[in-house]
Amino acid sequence: MNSCPQRSVFRPCIDLHDGQVKQIVGGTLSDSNPDALKTNFVASQSPGDFARLYKRYDLQGGHIIKLGPGNDDAAREALAAWPGGLQIGGGITLANAQQWLDAGASKVIVTSYLFPGGEFSLERLVALSAAVGKDRLVVDVSCRRRGAKWLVAMNKWQDITDMEVCQESLDLLAQHCRQFLIHAADVEGLCQGIDEDLVKKLGEWVSIPTTYAGGAKHIDDLALVDKLSGGKVDLTYGSSLDIFGGVLVKFEELVQRSTSDITSRNQ
Repeated sequence: MNSCPQRSVFRPCIDLHDGQVKQIVGGTLSDSNPDALKTNFVASQSPGDFARLYKRYDLQGGHIIKLGPGNDDAAREALAAWPGGLQIGGGITLANAQQWLDAGASKVIVTSYLFPGGEFSLERLVALSAAVGKDRLVVDVSCRRRGAKWLVAMNKWQDITDMEVCQESLDLLAQHCRQFLIHAADVEGLCQGIDEDLVKKLGEWVSIPTTYAGGAKHIDDLALVDKLSGGKVDLTYGSSLDIFGGVLVKFEELVQRSTSDITSRNQ
């Protein structure tokens, strides 16, 4: 057993919308009202350019999220730029999961498929885990706050499911996957700070590697997540980063701060 203390590290992302790398205010995604979408950034660079940037710095454990249709070619471009270097989520099902692994994804990330009609299906999770292998499966338990609780949100975070994010549910899911990805959809893209209550609870609840995304606005948020979670939760930065048009956090400075921990904790 590794006796070194865990440390939270930076995990990169590539969010795809209409075939482009974008940073979006997560709570504004809506199929019924597409005009409500708020976009913080649309990249002039290709998805492959971002994948090559992450590869250059060996930033393991990053993820590609396809936000809706029209993103498959862009996703394949990013995976081809760094085979085995990035996870992929968005529309993953039992029928297509292996195809994305064959396209170069290190792991597949699943949410909506596990909640037909908004209700959790253990049968689907077990089947998917058996098909691709537990070690190549990430369950996205992205959520929205409802009172004092957090409920898993699916379908681009639009629909609330019947699963509460809590010790019991995470223990159940962890039996069948290797990692968790958790977007705090209510603060995603706002650059107004992380959901500290959620991060602290995740530190108490999770038993497998976990990446949190949503609201990171300062380079010191990495240390804050480390403190709140006891080093058990890693952090994704989005709209605050200069590579995504942000002015709050410099990518290279963040990488320098995180690299030593990433080297010791490659997943």
